[in-house]
Amino acid sequence: MAADEPLVLGIETSCDETGVGIVRGTTLLADAVASSVDTHARYGGVVPEIASRAHLEAMVPTIERALKEAGVSAKDLDGIAVTAGPGLAGALLVGVSAAKAYAYALNKPLYGVNHLASHICVDQLEHGPLPEPTMALLVSGGHSSLLLAPDITADVRPMGATIDDAAGEAFDKIARVLDLGFPGGPVIDRLAREGDPNAIAFPRGLSGAKDPAYDFSFSGLKTAVARWIEAKRAAGEEVPVRDVAASFQEAVVDVLTRKAVRACKDQGVDHLMIGGGVAANSRLRALAEERCERAGIRLRVPRPGLCTDNGAMVAALGAEMVARNRPASDLELSADSSLPVTDPHVPGEHGHGHSHDHDHVHEISKENLYP
Repeated sequence: MAADEPLVLGIETSCDETGVGIVRGTTLLADAVASSVDTHARYGGVVPEIASRAHLEAMVPTIERALKEAGVSAKDLDGIAVTAGPGLAGALLVGVSAAKAYAYALNKPLYGVNHLASHICVDQLEHGPLPEPTMALLVSGGHSSLLLAPDITADVRPMGATIDDAAGEAFDKIARVLDLGFPGGPVIDRLAREGDPNAIAFPRGLSGAKDPAYDFSFSGLKTAVARWIEAKRAAGEEVPVRDVAASFQEAVVDVLTRKAVRACKDQGVDHLMIGGGVAANSRLRALAEERCERAGIRLRVPRPGLCTDNGAMVAALGAEMVARNRPASDLELSADSSLPVTDPHVPGEHGHGHSHDHDHVHEISKENLYP
């Protein structure tokens, strides 16, 4: 870690996690998270208004905790990065507003970055600089995407995506049918270890010869599993929860890994990066490793804590933007709930979004904030 590498604070509020990370170059200094998942569990899913309110309450304490953990002062930062999209509009707005306020008060460049590109870039914090191009499989509650990134700061190309339910969404819905609570991913992963993945032949979506090579569909699988469970209950039979969990999980990870390895081979890319919340799934990791090894592909998967939404991933991409001299965002930056992955960041119109005139009142405010 060199002292001249960019020191960047990243803010992530796309869903229900208030994440604040601080990195210097590709070294992680702090990763502070405040989660509201327990509040949402009562409703069986994320409630946008509750998430926004939780971000609002957690923002300043989480930023202060990250600065303390990193052992740096806010005025030492070289930039502020924030998830500008995609995500829940209200939740994103809280993060973007906070980032703009800090960037203005500190007179630091602001970088509005893409949530999905950040999930790819976070791997730099664990395994060093990303190969170029990078093939990435991103799987979470909102996304199942295959992406090719020749340059993570400027060129990210969608290869395939889910046409209906994302993988994480399917995990949550099946967990609900089995009365396992929310979120569904961790509990299904745990129960599946004690079940037989071959006990029930659940369908593999979009796996036919004429189906799109890199797209995903989990809606049919979700319906098939739910109907199988309903039929068992209607017949008065006990549902073998562990076998259902294992067979369902196997159907999901089989398709994900098969298509990801195929994309690497077709594009001549000799490695695969897996990110997003579902990348914490133990069976996905094991099967991906097995298939990548067989195909001569190097697998890169961050540790589980860096797979779920966090501020470290936003800071990682922000630091890369600074290092590559990408234009900062304007202070007029707004949240974009459907920001396309082809936009890794939102540059300002003039390429130097952090410059602005100060008046006496603002100078006094800054002195009060940061003596």
